[in-house]
Amino acid sequence: MEHLFLRLPFRDRRILSILFSLLLSFVFLLPTCASENEEKSSDSTTTQARRWGLSMLANPGGVMATNEDQKQYIKKKFTQSFSFEMQRSALPEDYSAFDEDFGYPTLGIGLKYSMNHNVSMHKDGDRDWGEAEEVDYNTRLGNTLTVYGTFVRPLLRMKRWEADYTLNLGLGYSHSKYNRHNAIDNELIGARWLIFFGAGFHATWHLHRDWGMRFGLDYWHLSNGGMSRPNKGVNVFGPTIGFVYTPYYTATLSPKQRRPEDNRYVYIEVTGGVGGKSLYEEWKKTQFETPKGHPDYRKDHFSIYPAFSLQADMMCRYARRWASGMGIDMFYGTYYKRLRTLDELDNLKASHSPFSLGIAAKHEIYYHNFSFAVAVGYYIYREMGFKAYLNDAPYYERVGLHYTFPRLNNLRLGINVKAHKGKADLTEIVFGMPIIIKRLK
Repeated sequence: MEHLFLRLPFRDRRILSILFSLLLSFVFLLPTCASENEEKSSDSTTTQARRWGLSMLANPGGVMATNEDQKQYIKKKFTQSFSFEMQRSALPEDYSAFDEDFGYPTLGIGLKYSMNHNVSMHKDGDRDWGEAEEVDYNTRLGNTLTVYGTFVRPLLRMKRWEADYTLNLGLGYSHSKYNRHNAIDNELIGARWLIFFGAGFHATWHLHRDWGMRFGLDYWHLSNGGMSRPNKGVNVFGPTIGFVYTPYYTATLSPKQRRPEDNRYVYIEVTGGVGGKSLYEEWKKTQFETPKGHPDYRKDHFSIYPAFSLQADMMCRYARRWASGMGIDMFYGTYYKRLRTLDELDNLKASHSPFSLGIAAKHEIYYHNFSFAVAVGYYIYREMGFKAYLNDAPYYERVGLHYTFPRLNNLRLGINVKAHKGKADLTEIVFGMPIIIKRLK
């Protein structure tokens, strides 16, 4: 075992040493915390310390190939990650309607280190490549360090067993990314800083009142949200196993009855967005249509073009935690001129307009002042030229995390990622304000 540890790169050994130190602290603190909680169990008032829990998790998994092209050039897929999380649980004594609705969830912060050096990629030469040439080495995927927020929603709680799902969102950093010198086949990661999204289902066996073992399946995704190229993203799926410390668990086994819905209404909201994107069409041109020796041959730096949006939505908040509705989305892309130039270089004639218009179905999930928004839309007008027509789907998706400021007339601020058929198109900052037009009984 020591021999295997010494064979790891120094960076991995250093990170694992830190995580192992945290694990030792976690293990040694368990008896102390458990004894303190036993002494305080007779007290009807739960201390603040009992709201906090810890998780130490291991995630072996594999990088998923999302299309036939990736299946060909991803040669080795195994990766392994280690996560350390701190969570704070809601309790029945908080008298929070949102927490009652969600079954007393936990919010927390996590640190994940993924060792991806066993993932390798190599694109074999193909006659359809055009000007691109095969290289004589395999490209390795860089290790990543991620900081993320986590939301754990229990689905079932029994004396010994618990089931839950988790949603994670955060920021990642990759040790290496695509470049034309020694990582030319890494089409998954094209930027150092990345957006992280994760989801999972777990079962926890509570060996003791305050701690247990967790098992489950997790998926996570890392990409730059369309802000650079390439941007196909890393998608990982695999099992999870680890230890959890949950001193709040006993207090949540007898939840209070959910209070009736008391804040249902219909509202309209106008939302503005300011963001940016890089062009897949530019990436494709430098990869396959530019000869070797040209400065732009398979280059790794791309322009970011400003993008603007305006949404007008009619929504019904039919429950405390849910709202659904429809909306009209308008987009203004400053990059339409560049798309026109790329079409003209290939003698392709098509209409180009900076404006696009779409209609979308929308849904939003609320938890206190936070909300998670999803939308699926279809373009009813879009003229971005021939190349964009070939590369983009006629429909789009949007996901975002928003925060409402009650003291600012419910002003909402958030971040959205817009995609075409699961491929990130742009990232934007959005701001809006809901206006209630009718309250429901």
